[in-house]
Amino acid sequence: MVRYGLIGSGMMGQEHLRNIALLDGVEVTAIADPNEAMRNRALGIQGGSASVFSDYRDMLSADICDVLLICLPNDLHHCALIDVLPANKPVLCEKPMCTTIADCREIVRLQQQRPAPLWIAMEYRYMPPVQRLVSEVEAGTAGDPMMMAIREHRFPFLEKVGNWNRFSKRTGGTLVEKCCHFWDLMRLVLKSDPVRVYASGAMDVNHVDERYEGQTPDIIDNAFVCVDFANGSRGMLDLCMFAEGSYWQEVISVTGNIARIDACIPGPARFSSDGSERASRIVISDRAKKHEQVEDIHVDAAILGAGDHHGSTYFQHQHFLDLVRAGSGNPEVGAEDGLWSVMVGAAAERSAKSGQSVSLEEVG
Repeated sequence: MVRYGLIGSGMMGQEHLRNIALLDGVEVTAIADPNEAMRNRALGIQGGSASVFSDYRDMLSADICDVLLICLPNDLHHCALIDVLPANKPVLCEKPMCTTIADCREIVRLQQQRPAPLWIAMEYRYMPPVQRLVSEVEAGTAGDPMMMAIREHRFPFLEKVGNWNRFSKRTGGTLVEKCCHFWDLMRLVLKSDPVRVYASGAMDVNHVDERYEGQTPDIIDNAFVCVDFANGSRGMLDLCMFAEGSYWQEVISVTGNIARIDACIPGPARFSSDGSERASRIVISDRAKKHEQVEDIHVDAAILGAGDHHGSTYFQHQHFLDLVRAGSGNPEVGAEDGLWSVMVGAAAERSAKSGQSVSLEEVG
C-alpha cells in the first residue's frame, strides 16, 4: 500500500483525491490545509479516514506518508518544496513548479542532491489525445515537425479561496500559471529548447470590475505568443479566456513536411451546452495524399468524471505510481522541465508588457 500525503486541498487537490481513489493499492493517509472548510471537503472525498493537519509541517513530522502531493497556491510551492525535499520522499508538485525563475533554479539545485524523484504535474502531457499526437509525431507520421500551434479558447479562471489566482504576483502571471503546460508540450514534441519569445497580450474582459482589498486583478486574459526553438522549429499559442462557448477547448496542431496532426480536446462537461462529456478527436491530414483521417478518442466515464482535465490527472498518477513502485528511475516531467516551462512563461509575460521579443538568455 502506497500512502499519499496531500498538501493543499483546494479545487485541484480535490481533483487529485478523486483520481487517487481510482487507483489500486494506494491510500491517502494525511491531508494538510490551513483552511478548515477545504480540509473538511477533502476529507469527505477521501472517505474520512485520513489524518488532518492545519500545517503541513506537522504532517511531515508525523511521518505517516510514503509520497507527498503539493497542490498549494502557486506562490507557496517554493517554500513547501524547500520543506519537503529533505525528507527524501517522492514528490508530485502541481504546476508551475515555482512562480519565479530564481526559485525554480534553487529547486533544481536541491533536487540534484537527493535520490527520490520530484515530478512536476504537467497534466496536459497525459491527455489521451495528446498522448496519441505525441506518439504519431514520434512515429514520423508528420515527417519533420516544423510548426506547433496551440489554440486554447476557454472559460475564465475559476473562483478559488481568496481568489489568489487573480494576481500575477501570486500566480507568476497567466502565461506562467496557465500556459506552462503548453511550453512544456512544445519542448517535448519539437525536441528542442526555446531561444526566443514574442507575446502580445492584455487583460481586456475578465475580472476588470473586481477589487480585492482595494487591489485590481492584473492577469492576462488573451494573448498571442510565438516561440522560436534552437532547431529552427516554431511554436505559437492563441489564448482566449473569455470564450467558454467554444466546442473544442484546445486544438493542438503539429505540422511537418508530410502531414499535420491535430489533437482536439473538449472542455469540462459542465461547460458544454447540454452538460454531457464529449469525446476528444485526433485528425491526421496527409499533404501528399490529400486525405484526412479522423478518429474520436473515448475515455472511461469514471475517469472523465474524476476531474476537469479529460482523464489526464488519472493517467499521470498511473505513471507517477509506477515510478514510485519501481523505487528508482527518473520522472517523466522533472525539475528541469518545470524550470523551462516557467522560463518561457516569464519571457512571454515580459514580452507582452514591453512589446519586444525576449530571448531566453535574458530571463535565465
